[in-house]
Amino acid sequence: METFKIKDDHIQLNQLLKALAWVENGADANMVIDQGMVKVNGETELRKRNKIRAGFKVEFNGNSILLE
Repeated sequence: METFKIKDDHIQLNQLLKALAWVENGADANMVIDQGMVKVNGETELRKRNKIRAGFKVEFNGNSILLE
């Protein structure tokens, strides 16, 4: 599993998807979150601005990442 180091204490979910290049832009990030295609710590996440912190696992479209 890949890891991603965040600079602050958290990153918003939609910003993380863009930073990882899993989506092309913010509109796409919001759309896949709205469609229930993203999981955080094994649970479907529908909050676009959910604060993702170190130790969280995010999954989307066959990709998974652990935040540091």
